Formats: sequence, C-alpha cells, structure tokens
Amino acid sequence: MLNDPLANALSKLLNAEKVGKREIRVSPSSKIIEKVLTIIKEKQFLGDFEVKKSRQGNSLIINLINKINNCGVIKPRYPVQHDGFEKFEKRYLPAKGFGFLIVSTSKGIMTQEEAMTQKLGGKLIAFVY
Repeated sequence: MLNDPLANALSKLLNAEKVGKREIRVSPSSKIIEKVLTIIKEKQFLGDFEVKKSRQGNSLIINLINKINNCGVIKPRYPVQHDGFEKFEKRYLPAKGFGFLIVSTSKGIMTQEEAMTQKLGGKLIAFVY
C-alpha cells in the first residue's frame, strides 16, 4: 500500500524525465496531485495531462517535455510564515530565482511567490527546479 501518493507521483515523474520518456501514467490520482501538476504545468515544466477514469480509480496521463532537473516532496511538511520562505529556498533550491516551492495555504495550493505576494503562510509540500 502507498503511504504518500504525491511522493510516488513526483518520483515517478522525475525517473521518467531522467530516462527520457515522453509520457507516463500515474495512479492513483487525487485533487492534490492534480493541483500540484497544474502548478508545475503553469510554470512550463510539464506538458499537458489528462485524467482517465476507471473502476479501479482515476489515473493521470502526463506528457513530459524534459525540463525538470529535480523535484520531490518536502517531509516533514514544515509550517512557514509569509516572511520565512527564504530559509527553505536556500535549503531545497539550488539558486535564488531558480525553481519554486509549492505551499498549501488557507487560500489553496500555490507557489511560494504567490504566497509571499498575498502575505500568506502555510505548509511546504514540494519543490521543483
């Protein structure tokens, strides 16, 4: 049984990117995984993805464009205030302005730049660069 479906999805995504695959299937799917993938797609690190429904559960078909160097979940899910993102950027990202953190806030899941402009804190979920 899977303990963290988001971690499994991101590790499968990273492994497929490193091998050079063009498309992968991620199962099981959830709203959180879909939102994280939507954010990564908006930042132009992924191609399109679609949800396939079946009796066993939903799965995602993701088109890859080979732009991801590294991605993963942040465990434990550190709480961070709106002015404390810089410490975690130094820890998880290779350089300032290179990549982004994904944060779960009271207004939904967003990047750390959006959270800082809205002056929101939250829990760190993932990093991508």
